[in-house]
Amino acid sequence: MTAWIEQLIADMGYIGIALLMFLENVFPPIPSELIMPLAGFTSARGELNIYGVIAAGTIGTFFGALIWYYVGHLLDEDKLRRWTGRHGRWLGMSRRELEKVDYWFDTKGRWAVLFGRVVPTIRTLISVPAGAFRMPLRTFVPYTFFGSLAWNTLLTFVGRGLGENYEAVESYIGPVSMAIIAAMVLGYLYRVATFEPDQR
Repeated sequence: MTAWIEQLIADMGYIGIALLMFLENVFPPIPSELIMPLAGFTSARGELNIYGVIAAGTIGTFFGALIWYYVGHLLDEDKLRRWTGRHGRWLGMSRRELEKVDYWFDTKGRWAVLFGRVVPTIRTLISVPAGAFRMPLRTFVPYTFFGSLAWNTLLTFVGRGLGENYEAVESYIGPVSMAIIAAMVLGYLYRVATFEPDQR
């Protein structure tokens, strides 16, 4: 995958970076932890401007997140309530808990969107409840943009600083990402096994 990402950046420049980061949000297996450090390393060689790299990555990230926001809009609260009533065990959430999430998003959801942009897997999924619970677009846009900007800036400068050792970024961040994902999967399985439906 590294060679493919590197080739696309070399061939398409900023457009390639934006496209890769867009796809990273739509298809999470393409890792930003590899794309942006590679782009940062390319800027260190003088082939691209570092601020252009950050801007391209952030634009791609933002539009990828926006798609999931509108997917959440299509689901909407009523559909989530019906799904929760029928399939709560597999969603890992009861209707009562859904009400709490709704309230939490109304009061503190902007911080979840901001900080969720730097957490593996959550980076993509956080946009769905933001859309489903009708977070205003005027709130979603700046918090998503600045959260994405912070993450992409960090990865770009790390890649630039590491120079030809940029692959070390994946060796460090990759295991951390996998550990977080594994913890989430185990948490989900525990939730399914211990789920108690709402009393009717």
